Amino acid sequence: MSTQTLSGAERIAAAFAGSGKRAALMPYLMGGFPDPATSRAIAEAYADAGADLIELGVPFSDPIADGPVIQAAATRALEAGTTVEDVLAIAAALAPRLPVVLMTYANLVLARGVERFAADAAAAGASGLIVPDLPLEEAPAVLAACEAAGLALVPLVAPTTTPERLERIGARARGFLYTVSVAGTTGERAALAETFAGVVARAKGATAVPVALGFGIATPEQAAQAADAGADGVIVGSRLVREAAEADDPPAAVRALVTAFAQALR
Repeated sequence: MSTQTLSGAERIAAAFAGSGKRAALMPYLMGGFPDPATSRAIAEAYADAGADLIELGVPFSDPIADGPVIQAAATRALEAGTTVEDVLAIAAALAPRLPVVLMTYANLVLARGVERFAADAAAAGASGLIVPDLPLEEAPAVLAACEAAGLALVPLVAPTTTPERLERIGARARGFLYTVSVAGTTGERAALAETFAGVVARAKGATAVPVALGFGIATPEQAAQAADAGADGVIVGSRLVREAAEADDPPAAVRALVTAFAQALR
């Protein structure tokens, strides 16, 4: 069966199952950072270096779930004139190679219209959608639009999510369950491994889809520790965005770093 005939959730499931790693590797990039052309080259470097899926951010002026590194990248992408259409074009270029999961905020989805946003994302080849400021109670309309478009709506859970709420979110998860390793925003942390096992076990007990651990994973060693703790996937964001921001040749720099993460998970 070709990727064109698979739903987003099916493509995501196949990527997790077929990664050849102890946990699938999902690097994040900010669409349009530092400019649309370079961000596409960064994404291609991710795929070349061993990414199994890609989380593609849509720049937004008030990214409340993101720490300073990703906030700065969003600001720069907006200053470069990046639009939702630019990010969808990046998704369309990458989708034949691996599943692309868009990460955006509710205002952008609502401004475009829920059904239109989901349909446009699916038409661009995206497999999933993450909306971190979309609470459970307000998710049904977005979930219905995503289901109609063949797009997986990926929810987030945190260490502070109550057991009852975790069960409800886990039951509605599509594609995978984005599991936040620590309370707070995205960003690099020096020490996290002692929290991984409990967070992952809690999430896996509440859902039938893969569990991907993110927020704070900054080194290949931490990625390996997440896999050791039972995570089905590892999401790396701020560390890679910082690498791209500081490098003279961002695609080459992130290619080397993603290679190291991929090797740590094999």
